[in-house]
Amino acid sequence: MRPQAESIPVKPSILVVDDDPAIRSSLVFSLQVEGFAVRAYPNGAALLREVPLAKAGCLVVDYNLPGMNGLDLVCELRNREIVVPAILITTHPSSVVRERAAAIGAVVVEKPLLDETLFQEIRSALRV
Repeated sequence: MRPQAESIPVKPSILVVDDDPAIRSSLVFSLQVEGFAVRAYPNGAALLREVPLAKAGCLVVDYNLPGMNGLDLVCELRNREIVVPAILITTHPSSVVRERAAAIGAVVVEKPLLDETLFQEIRSALRV
């Protein structure tokens, strides 16, 4: 008789997309400290090249990315039928950005990320 394997809880996976290496590294470190598995990408094209795209619990994406902004990236994922909770991080979002984010179901969190807002939004998106 084989012993039953204990189920090991799987850490929710967060995909971080930010072109600033310092911010990307800081987000990865902070999220790992919070207990999340994290994959990071420097831009939307790098994320989209990953085939098959890793199953994610949540996407944290900068709005101002080179080539394709964060909202366009989320829209492209939705077009590919990859629907994960998305959190857009940006400085001074315009009302147009906020409205467009709301229309595609993305939450906007303003930079600088000085408090627990980002972590609260991630936990809310993951329902943890």
